Amino acid sequence: MLISSILLGLVGIIAVIDSRLIGRQNIGRPLILSTLAGLVLGDLRAGVTLGASLELISMGFVAIGAAGPPNMQLGSIIATSFAILSGASTEAALTIAIPVAVIGEFMSVIMRIIIAQFSHVADRAIEEENYKKAQNIHIWWSFGLNCVVYFVPIFLTIYFGTDLVDTMVNAIPEVITNGLTVAGNLLSALGFSMLLSTMLSKKLFPYFLFGFLVVAYSGLDLIGLTLFACILAFIMDKVVYGRRESA
Repeated sequence: MLISSILLGLVGIIAVIDSRLIGRQNIGRPLILSTLAGLVLGDLRAGVTLGASLELISMGFVAIGAAGPPNMQLGSIIATSFAILSGASTEAALTIAIPVAVIGEFMSVIMRIIIAQFSHVADRAIEEENYKKAQNIHIWWSFGLNCVVYFVPIFLTIYFGTDLVDTMVNAIPEVITNGLTVAGNLLSALGFSMLLSTMLSKKLFPYFLFGFLVVAYSGLDLIGLTLFACILAFIMDKVVYGRRESA
């Protein structure tokens, strides 16, 4: 279990590398992290299945300004590990993912408060013309603290067993758990609505409404709907842009 705990902690560091060191490559998405967790624990199929479900939950979680969504990276790794090690169902893993993700976001907020203090140290280094130190602070100090914040909770949770996670979740009152579930659903809707408020225009609204009606009444699954949208986009491109080119 020690080796598995360390490897799962390293999976958490992979999540940190994404967007914090090499730019946004989307390797920190729940689908990837849960798959890696399943690979470490010897159940790749469960990792992929849980990752797909957790990915659907996290799609609507968008950071707007200072408001941070639940940390689904920590939630995905710990929830997937919990489900595989304890033999729990997918539903149980999804239930535990949101509370863990919310706790993870609290930790992330504290981490950002600490990281903000690094800027003062970097300012002093720049004033002293010690640019190498300022560069290291910018790149490595915050990255190292992120690694600790991700690695330690994952390692301790897995090393001390799923009982620790189970105890933490059971200690949360049912009213709070229900509230977190409702909040998670609202966050998905709120995230999409806030994106639409910045992207949607009178020109695009008919397409949005058309897509909504197709999803609501056609009964198509996600793959069928995607293929349908691709064909429609191809036809619109030929009709609209082809007419402009000929003119």
